[in-house]
Amino acid sequence: MQFDLRAFLEGARKPYEAHFQADLTQSDFGGYTLAAPAECDFTATPTDDGAALLLCVKAQIHAECARCLEPLTQEYCFERDYLILPRDLEDPDFELPCNEQGCIDLDELVYQELIFEVPAVLLCSADCQGLCPICGKKKAAGCTCKPAADAAPVDARLSILKQLLS
Repeated sequence: MQFDLRAFLEGARKPYEAHFQADLTQSDFGGYTLAAPAECDFTATPTDDGAALLLCVKAQIHAECARCLEPLTQEYCFERDYLILPRDLEDPDFELPCNEQGCIDLDELVYQELIFEVPAVLLCSADCQGLCPICGKKKAAGCTCKPAADAAPVDARLSILKQLLS
């Protein structure tokens, strides 16, 4: 979805509101996917100097826990607001995905904000213990493996850590 920010800055007298779905289900998020298109609300309000923009996003993601590899589904709801001045459109470092004609690609904006909102490491729970390095079972499922006391570290460079723990 496109929003003509330049035209809005030049002559808007009343707020602009839009509800849309950003279908990013095929996008690469590097570790998670969207379960369904994100539900979005966008509002642009004229101000004395320019425009105040508000983006509200509700998205559900599918991923694997980084510790135990169990599938997980989490929902993210967040808002982002921006204060835009007319001179911002001429700035090469303008933070919004805007083309030369002054139109904002709202789907791209939602994608960028999801990248910032969703953590890089996703866990099924904050206290997830992960997998046992010996048997490969979930530690929370009752793994009873005990590492040998005299076992050498996997990498000799980590031996200093064993000394610190003694």
